[in-house]
Amino acid sequence: MSGPTTTQRLLAEGLGTALLLATVVGSGIMGESLSGGNVAIALLANSVATGAMLVVLIIVFGPLSGAHFNPAVSGVMFARGELSWAGFGAYVAAQVVGGILGVWLAHAMFGLPILEISAKVRTGPSQWFAEAVATFGLVITILGTIRSRPEAVPFTVGLYITGAYWFTASTSFANPAVTLARSFTDTFAGIAPSGVVAFVLAQAIGCVGAAAIASVLFRPATKAMASPVAERVLEQV
Repeated sequence: MSGPTTTQRLLAEGLGTALLLATVVGSGIMGESLSGGNVAIALLANSVATGAMLVVLIIVFGPLSGAHFNPAVSGVMFARGELSWAGFGAYVAAQVVGGILGVWLAHAMFGLPILEISAKVRTGPSQWFAEAVATFGLVITILGTIRSRPEAVPFTVGLYITGAYWFTASTSFANPAVTLARSFTDTFAGIAPSGVVAFVLAQAIGCVGAAAIASVLFRPATKAMASPVAERVLEQV
């Protein structure tokens, strides 16, 4: 049985990213409208909806495209030899277009103007550092789970993003396509265009750092690396 076609893979990346952004923006709108001004409740709704949807999307589209939905993840897979230059470029294009379409989908569902530019300022060293940390953690989560329990990737990614909404100052965009798309919504999830480049650069730094650490941390063990004591302990387990 042959694998997915290029069309199927790109459609999966575009549609998956669109549904992810529709969830991020739509749940932000819904959470803010129902929270009575309580930002913590709005963020809780936003984070839980996004994490849950990621689990679903990765399970559905993973067998087709790998369910990256993120240029940072696609970049790591390119570095691992799992995507060609052309494939990487096509994935990123599908993710960016899909993300913007997802924002417009959320606007249409909630009766907002389709075309908006965000005025929500997200900037400063702490938020840039938070984006580097968020992306670092996401990439380490993906690579570590692929190595040990690949079937658990949907759940570890969904749980990581849900948690990272809360422990990072930036609420964990951790995704260049998502960052760009969110500049097209002046809602709870938005980011002003002036903040996009710095966020993306921070995400790239976090991604490269994670890939470098993972190449050491998750390097396959060899017999020469195992000590006699460790071997005896393993034999007794």
